[in-house]
Amino acid sequence: MPLLPRRFERLKAVLDRRMGDLTVLLEHVEKPHNLSAILRSCDAVGVIEAHAVSLAERLPTFNTTAQGSQKWVALQRHADSTAMIRQLQQRGFRVYGTHLAVEAVDYRRCDYTGPTAFLLGAEKWGLSEAASAAVDQAIFIPMRGMVQSLNVSVAAATLLFEALRQRQTAGLVPERGEGLAPEQYQRLLFEWAYPQVADWCRREGRPYPALGEEGEILEELPRTVKLRC
Repeated sequence: MPLLPRRFERLKAVLDRRMGDLTVLLEHVEKPHNLSAILRSCDAVGVIEAHAVSLAERLPTFNTTAQGSQKWVALQRHADSTAMIRQLQQRGFRVYGTHLAVEAVDYRRCDYTGPTAFLLGAEKWGLSEAASAAVDQAIFIPMRGMVQSLNVSVAAATLLFEALRQRQTAGLVPERGEGLAPEQYQRLLFEWAYPQVADWCRREGRPYPALGEEGEILEELPRTVKLRC
């Protein structure tokens, strides 16, 4: 079935507000409910991708809590926590780790208007020593009750929405696609609009076809591929 123009406009409207300089790093966060809830918060705020380190035999899985958000927020898997952190730092991100260390500061005292990554640890054990040592700043969310921490998915949502609030106040929230590089925007728009055709193009090693103003594919495709549109 051809893509309806209103569906294409909806995809563009969401992509227009995505932020490529805000993300979360998850270290051994493997419970489907928590992982799903975190990706749902990422989608709600406008995060384009998240990052996760998990054991090789424990592939990320999702439940209904995700509400399909895993289709709109790419989860990049990494083998090593410190390498994951360094990779983001080399791209200009400042990494904040949720960790009750002596040097930790109240999360509300930090500036998240620049490229920002929040590192959150496993539900039971928190961050590893190596990951804690690699972050730029340890932060904590103040607690007024008997427990010392929030559920990891709630903590992620708290931090992400604080970053969004700060950016809204500073007038830095994208509205017209400026939060992504143009080539990334066009690539994601095609993949969101025509995921099966995108898969075919990758297998064939060919570039994605151009799209018209209403989302139509401006190229003659093989009949077997057309049936996937």
